Amino acid sequence: MAELLTLDEAQRLILERVGPLPSERVPLEDAVGRVLAEVATAAVDLPPFPSSAMDGFAVRAADTPGRLPVVFRIAAGRPASRPLEPGEAMGIATGGVVPEGADAVVPVEDVVDRDNDAEVPDRVDTGANVRPRGGDLRAGDAVVDAGVLLGPAQVGALAAAGVAEVACHRQPSAAVLATGTELRRPGAPLGPGEVYEANGLILAAQLVSAGARVERLAAVADDEQAHRQALEAGLEHEVLVTSGGVSVGPHDLVRRVEAELGVEEVFWRVAVKPGKPVSFGVAGSTLVFGLPGNPVSSLVGFELFVRPAILALQGLADPLPPFEPGRLAAAARQNPHRDELVRARRRVDGEDGAVVLEPLAGQESHMIARAAGADALVLVPRGEGELEPGAAVRYLRLG
Repeated sequence: MAELLTLDEAQRLILERVGPLPSERVPLEDAVGRVLAEVATAAVDLPPFPSSAMDGFAVRAADTPGRLPVVFRIAAGRPASRPLEPGEAMGIATGGVVPEGADAVVPVEDVVDRDNDAEVPDRVDTGANVRPRGGDLRAGDAVVDAGVLLGPAQVGALAAAGVAEVACHRQPSAAVLATGTELRRPGAPLGPGEVYEANGLILAAQLVSAGARVERLAAVADDEQAHRQALEAGLEHEVLVTSGGVSVGPHDLVRRVEAELGVEEVFWRVAVKPGKPVSFGVAGSTLVFGLPGNPVSSLVGFELFVRPAILALQGLADPLPPFEPGRLAAAARQNPHRDELVRARRRVDGEDGAVVLEPLAGQESHMIARAAGADALVLVPRGEGELEPGAAVRYLRLG
């Protein structure tokens, strides 16, 4: 039997077959969670005028210290009607336009404001508390680079820079198909040997969180014709994710029927636990993922293999799972043949601020209820023996 692919090899084979989808113009208010297809540049200087960094008084530094008449009070959005003349002061609010002629702002707490006169007791430096026009960036400067996932901070920066819409890679369409005669919709009465279908919901939620537009196909029984019809419908999408039917049992029909429908299998089986029998193939421009039927295997397989592909389709610069450093709270036995993803809970050590990972009891791949308590997947590399408490590890956040 052929040697199993490593996790890194499988991810490389997937990403070699993924290219970003075409771009489309997206209104900025709809762009959170989208990936930029081209550099977004500022439409205006930011700030667009010299502004005050605090509440205070706009003055000429050369007039300080001294007692100055207050000739105008500037609010944000209400500039002064004339320039500041020598020997004058103007009250100014944070964000207000610093008037022509002024070159400093004195904080209100450093001024005695009495009878419309401002007494400035100390000398003020030129430029004090003034935000210069274009001090953040200039019109035409890059605000956010291509390949960046837009979050609140990026959208806020673009809005402040006057950007109304951006070019983003199109979100992929994806279909989810769960297979198995034993599957029933939640809430329906269960017969002998039947279970509630959870994988379709899990995968649909993961796809949405990765930015895909999702169609959840009805679960199919272990029947060749039912598989064929459902898989044909799924192959109309840019991504097809199936759950179950990818092993070697007599009712595991997915890979055989997919091959008959023209799916070129790139790989089957990876040296990872849970999720060894994962498959990946292509049919034209459609990416086809076959995940195991055990719920935890399906959940983990998505994070390792499907999510990177969904993000790469949207043009994300670095779509691979972002593993972070942490340390084990308890020992973890190593698997001699496969890397293992162990469900765990995160906590922060109060002494050094390190992330400590507590493996959960019940690591079997069918224990989805136990997995609901996890917020991290700890990567335990293959090997002999075990990792001791306190060992340095890498982990992937869940949720």
